[in-house]
Amino acid sequence: MGSKKPGNPSKPSFKNANHKGKLLGPKTTQVNKNTKSKTKRMKKQRLSNKTNNNDDPIQNNDSPLHHDPQNDDNNHRLQLLAASSHLRFFFDQFQSANCLQLSSLELESIKDTSILEVPQSTDQDLETLGKHIKAAFGPSWKEVLCEKQLLEGKIDPGSPSILIISSSALRSIELLRSMRSFTKECHAAKLFSKHMKVEEQVLLLKGRVNIASGTPSRIKKLIDIEALGLSRLAIIVLDIQPDVKGYSLFTLPQVRDEFWDLYKNYFHQRLLQGALRLCLYGPLPNGTGSKGKKKKA
Repeated sequence: MGSKKPGNPSKPSFKNANHKGKLLGPKTTQVNKNTKSKTKRMKKQRLSNKTNNNDDPIQNNDSPLHHDPQNDDNNHRLQLLAASSHLRFFFDQFQSANCLQLSSLELESIKDTSILEVPQSTDQDLETLGKHIKAAFGPSWKEVLCEKQLLEGKIDPGSPSILIISSSALRSIELLRSMRSFTKECHAAKLFSKHMKVEEQVLLLKGRVNIASGTPSRIKKLIDIEALGLSRLAIIVLDIQPDVKGYSLFTLPQVRDEFWDLYKNYFHQRLLQGALRLCLYGPLPNGTGSKGKKKKA
C-alpha cells in the first residue's frame, strides 16, 4: 500500500457562508465608536451634575450662599472668649504694674465690647489691622478716617479718632503703614520725640487729625499742654508686639511706667464709661499672672 502524505490541517474559515467575502468576528470599528460616544456622554453628564451641585446651595455645603446659623453662634462665642481674655490680660497688667486691685464695681462696668479684637498670630499682618479698624467704624469709616476738613462744633482740631501707642518711634511708623489707605488726604500725626520737636507737633495739631501714632511720654506731654485733644477719640491701639530683645509696651521699664501714667490720667475713666475701645495688637504672652503686692483702688 502506498503511503499517503499527511495533509495540512484544515484552517478554520472566518468567512460567513451567508455573506461571501466578509469575515466573522466582532465589529471592532463599530464597537470602538460606540464606546467613545458613550464615554463622552458620561463625561458631559458628570460635568452637568457637578455644575448643578455647585449652583445649589442646599446640596453644596461649600457654597458661599450656604448659611449655617450654628456657625454664627460658635464664631460669636469665640469672639467673646477672645475679647474676655484680652480684657483680663490688660487689667492684670494694669493692676500688677500699679500694685493695686480694681474694685468689683469697676470690673463689672467694663464690658467685653470695650475690646476691639484682632486675630492673634506671632506675625500679624498690618493690612489686617487696617481692615479691622475700618470695620469698627461701620458705614461712616470714610467720613471719620479720611476727611480732612474741620467742622465747627463737631470736628475739633488736633483730636484724632484713632491713637496708636507704641514703645518706640520706629514701631509707631511701622503701625502707621496699616492706616496708609486712610491718610492720603488727611495725614497722620507722628507723636514721638525722635527727630521731632514739640513745637512742630503743636503746629500740626492745629488742623484736623484723624489718626495719630506715638510714644507714651510725648503723647502725654501734648495732652498736658492741650495741643492733643481727646474729644473724638474712639479707639486706642496698643502695640504689644515684642521687639528683638523681647521687650514690649508693657514690659520695657521706663516706657511701661510712662504708659500707665498716661492711661490712668486720661483713658481709664473713659474706658469705664464705655466711651473708648482698646485694641491689643500683638500676641498675648504666656504666663500673664499678676505680680507684686496689690492695694485696693
